[in-house]
Amino acid sequence: MNEIFHNLYEMTAFSNIIAEPQFLIMYAIAFILLYLGIKKQYEPLLLVPIAFGVLLANFPGGEMGVIQADENGMVEVHGVMKNIWEMPLHDIAHELGLMNFIYYMLIKTGFLPPIIFMGVGALTDFGPMLRNLRLSIFGAAAQLGIFTVLLVAILMGFTPKEAASLGIIGGADGPTAIFTTIKLAPHLLGPIAIAAYSYMALVPVIIPIVVKLLCSKKELCINMKEQEKKYPSTTEIKNLRVLKIIFPIVVTTVVALFVPSAVPLIGMLMFGNLVKEIGTNTSRLFDAASNSIMNAATIFLGLSVGATMTSEAFLNLTTIGIVIGGFLAFALSIAGGIFFVKIFNLFTKKKINPLIGATGLSAVPMASRVANEIALKYDPKNHVLQYCMASNISGVIGSAVSAMEKDEKNGMTPDSVARLVVKLAEKKHVAPLYTAGLQYKTLVFLSRLLPHKLAVKVVGGMYK
Repeated sequence: MNEIFHNLYEMTAFSNIIAEPQFLIMYAIAFILLYLGIKKQYEPLLLVPIAFGVLLANFPGGEMGVIQADENGMVEVHGVMKNIWEMPLHDIAHELGLMNFIYYMLIKTGFLPPIIFMGVGALTDFGPMLRNLRLSIFGAAAQLGIFTVLLVAILMGFTPKEAASLGIIGGADGPTAIFTTIKLAPHLLGPIAIAAYSYMALVPVIIPIVVKLLCSKKELCINMKEQEKKYPSTTEIKNLRVLKIIFPIVVTTVVALFVPSAVPLIGMLMFGNLVKEIGTNTSRLFDAASNSIMNAATIFLGLSVGATMTSEAFLNLTTIGIVIGGFLAFALSIAGGIFFVKIFNLFTKKKINPLIGATGLSAVPMASRVANEIALKYDPKNHVLQYCMASNISGVIGSAVSAMEKDEKNGMTPDSVARLVVKLAEKKHVAPLYTAGLQYKTLVFLSRLLPHKLAVKVVGGMYK
């Protein structure tokens, strides 16, 4: 009888949990995230599926945890090393489990983050930014946290790719963080995704703390509407609807020319926005992008990201570094936007409320709502929401472009250069110099077209 009960006990998950108590820590993390998502309503659409994915991944014997392949795509399957990219999809589902099937088919390929960006674009109104275009520059300033933490992480011992994935948390954009991490450091996907979405959820807590430390009451009382009356804008948008249709097309084209690696995110973001702005003729596409497609993508993304957080992958010093570094990136991004506004105010009569700089994050529209609530506490008539949205929305574009700048820093890929070499080898007459890549051809063209000093400034501004 004792043997029967012992066998039944071994069949359950209790034996493994008692033998490896680290599972209890992961359950606690999952329950905390569920509490934040359900009770506190912090980003519930993503935090709840991620938390439940963490729970599923850490039940011994459930086979719901994601098994990370190494850099060569090799993964251990029943004691045998196999190349995950050479395995048929049904074999992945059968031998590694459902969650690995979803992860490698939809996440590791980079499919779902751009799809979510399409939905975000469909739900985004660029009108506030276009009406206050000069304020969008503060969205760029708020990317300070990304590059600062990238450098600090490298000094701490992270590889450049791991550091870039860590720094992108400062953009406060979950899909961008996930997309970047998939490309650069997939083994860190779980903790980076959790850090990114946790800090996004804590925007109502973090922004007030940073603002209180860096801003005076006088600065927070700057009334943007009064500033507009004192110093009215000389430019007027006559046909905003046409401009809102043209905008996503132009942005996609410019980004594709200068930062082509950002096209998967920016392109899908702008496509989603385009079908929204066209109106009734594309209403069905808009409805699909903003509802059914985005909702399904969010479910699969959240569950599979959570499933990467197994006890082995999460409970280590690297994860602690990511949590600390993520907070630093987030706080510095807010501070960077605020300081840029302060500097801007030194040289202009038309003052800007520093809260607009604090919203240069991608957390749309939460960051803007939080900033507006802070402004109203100091002055019940000071509504800054529409001005904050201009900076907030530009931050979405800024973080996506920043995330993919690695290609520009690392140069052309070997494949691109090789194709050019083969093409030249087939020619009878070959010139001494050739430029590889459309973005670099564009830069060469500009250098010939513009005065030398101006061309140097343009290139220097692009590459810092």
